[in-house]
Amino acid sequence: MGEDKLLIRAVIAFAVAFFGTAFVGLMSTWVDRKVTARVQARVGPPWYQPFADFLKLMGKETLIPEGSRRTGFVIAPLVGLAGIVLASCLIWYNDLYPNPRGGFVGDLIVVIYLLVVPSIALMMGASASGNPLAALGASREMKLILAYELPFLIAMVAAIVAAAAGVSATAPAEDARITFRFGSLLHQQHVYGVVAWKLSGIIAFIVALLCIHAKLAFVPFDIPEAETEIASGVILEYSGPLLAVIKLTRAMMLFTLPALLVVVFMGGFVFEGISILWAILKYVGILVAIILIKNTNPRLRIDQALKFFWGPMTILAIVALVLAVVGW
Repeated sequence: MGEDKLLIRAVIAFAVAFFGTAFVGLMSTWVDRKVTARVQARVGPPWYQPFADFLKLMGKETLIPEGSRRTGFVIAPLVGLAGIVLASCLIWYNDLYPNPRGGFVGDLIVVIYLLVVPSIALMMGASASGNPLAALGASREMKLILAYELPFLIAMVAAIVAAAAGVSATAPAEDARITFRFGSLLHQQHVYGVVAWKLSGIIAFIVALLCIHAKLAFVPFDIPEAETEIASGVILEYSGPLLAVIKLTRAMMLFTLPALLVVVFMGGFVFEGISILWAILKYVGILVAIILIKNTNPRLRIDQALKFFWGPMTILAIVALVLAVVGW
């Protein structure tokens, strides 16, 4: 009976992860486009425009470039979509069914690695297309991954250490354990306070926010797809349903990445004593911050992005980790 219940929960989490994340992600892209249009003194698209764009692309023909490696070119977008769906599923499962022993040991590490899969998939597809501009975009994507992953990982570790350090001295020793399990991390924050209220948590959150901005390939980190330089780079040769899958993956990332920050730094979405409005506002606040950064900065060069993440961001992440260790 326990296994049946676990299976039902897993199916529900998967359904929410795919359909729920797709819906909220597409709506988030509309918010992004609407706010951007208002900033540029335009009206912007109607709310259903992202769904119409997706359906239109699904009805178009898929063109395979001559001289491309067909298998890698076709499979790459599907691999990226699978990665984001699995990451979203793990986040939703632990947030819908909060339990200190929920999930499995290291599920947070698995999610962090799954979130790299869409970027790697784009590199695979661009390299398989045979287009030199797409290959240049893949090269930039690889450099960008190497740039932001280091400070992002340090910021995540700082948040985990801060959550454990915030546990009361009278609490059970098990609650004060540093753990990479979503369930334990949520439990620590629900009972003993969220990470975002600490100095170390604030610094780590800022670093993580800028890193997920680069993961989304938004300005100023849209270097692999710079339309004015390399004509959309990594997605240059994609069309029809394959391009629709890439757009859907990006939309789902626009929800999943902020949701990860909500879970790690703000105690998640669903738990007793917190209104649904406050849960929504946490996500919307991060989304607004991403949109503001996107609309107020020029595109960086790839060398500038590397210096930014390996310099100030890595230093700030290390400072956050040290402060978390000493209990701040």
